[in-house]
Amino acid sequence: MSPDWFEPDWPAPERVRALVTTRHGGVSEGPWATMNLGSHVGDSPLAVARNRAILRAVVPSEPCWLDQVHGVDVCDASAAGGGAAPPRADASVARAAGAVCVVMTADCLPVLFCDDEGSVVAAAHAGWRGLASGILDATVARMKVAPARVIAWMGPAIGPDAFEVGGEVRERFVATDAGAADAFQPAEQSGKWYADLFELARRRLHAIGVDRVYGGDVCTFADPLRWFSYRRDGVTGRLASLVWLSE
Repeated sequence: MSPDWFEPDWPAPERVRALVTTRHGGVSEGPWATMNLGSHVGDSPLAVARNRAILRAVVPSEPCWLDQVHGVDVCDASAAGGGAAPPRADASVARAAGAVCVVMTADCLPVLFCDDEGSVVAAAHAGWRGLASGILDATVARMKVAPARVIAWMGPAIGPDAFEVGGEVRERFVATDAGAADAFQPAEQSGKWYADLFELARRRLHAIGVDRVYGGDVCTFADPLRWFSYRRDGVTGRLASLVWLSE
């Protein structure tokens, strides 16, 4: 099966390149079939290495793989890529041509960034914890350009009809943004809510001055044939969302 790349639909400058992997085109088997890129989910290390090699063949350098911890640390992909141990961070930025920013997800929200001039790109891993703590804010700040010059694209993530959370999650967002209540709808179970990660991310980006936000309409949970989903399957693979600058 050939790789099935998903390309963002956003008005990025010509030298900005981006793609998202799907679950097709790799060699993994079982619940990780077939294009699992996560080395921490129980899959065969050999299969993961082969899958990463397939991906590596279509990007200009080894992606800056991260040890993602739902935090707010942002690293420089130009300096950290290719190291023996992945940096512990949930986002990366790159200004050098060919340096590849990447985040892995399986329901969490991947957000890709660039500026109008095509001088800097970034990728952020925004689960609800990182989103509430400010990972998007930290990523845009690390880009070191005016937020009004930043374009963002939200990749595949668990949609608002499937992401059930407890009341403490809603309270965490509403405590700092009363309007965030609009991103939560009551679930069937008392005390539970359906959260709209896409809307929460839009609100956060708008609050820091990033108003051009695209994507946010692909649900990983709803399409088991194309996307990995941790909430749906438990044991599963990881997708990769990548962005870089061409020469």
